[in-house]
Amino acid sequence: MSQVRNLDYLNKHRIIYRRDPINDEPSEVFDWGCYYEYGTNECYELFRSRAKITTFKSLKWHMLVLWYLNPQITQDNFDKLCQYIVDNSNGFVTFTISKQLLKTMIYEVSMMDLEKPPNNKRRKILFKEYSGLSPVEKMSIVGSLVGRSKKVNEDDIYQSMLDINDNGDKITITKLASILGCSQRTIHRNMSNELKKEKELLNQQLW
Repeated sequence: MSQVRNLDYLNKHRIIYRRDPINDEPSEVFDWGCYYEYGTNECYELFRSRAKITTFKSLKWHMLVLWYLNPQITQDNFDKLCQYIVDNSNGFVTFTISKQLLKTMIYEVSMMDLEKPPNNKRRKILFKEYSGLSPVEKMSIVGSLVGRSKKVNEDDIYQSMLDINDNGDKITITKLASILGCSQRTIHRNMSNELKKEKELLNQQLW
């Protein structure tokens, strides 16, 4: 089993790493969370799932989101935050990065225009952090709400992949089809190469 990430530094320094949508209004609100019929990409939930940072591209995106969500942070403190995240002993990343490359990435992120929010995957269903629901109950809710539209898309598949992974189970096409109430062929047809890679990475981190 991979090492559990250590969030103590982020919490101690009041680093914001999760944020609910601020402009998009939910179609429905429940005790357990919200449903967005057309999805929202304003929800940032870093370090909530079991998935770890496995590529330089993903690391840079995480750094950009942290920079975006914490406009008050100084450059020195941002440097320290990034150094903490790439320290393998803290459980955030699965690889080693050189000091020079990290320095370059920090500089590039700090130079980016933050008037435009970082790219983010669209989500239809957002569960409250302390909803009290089990992973199985969450997957049941996802299946029932997605079933309303009678059409499965990448956003629905991605949501289900995260829920299966959070349950500590291996993601398979059969499980995805069962949750979303569709055929395996439909899952194959709607899975991009990016999603297929994400599926493999999530499964690898279970062991």
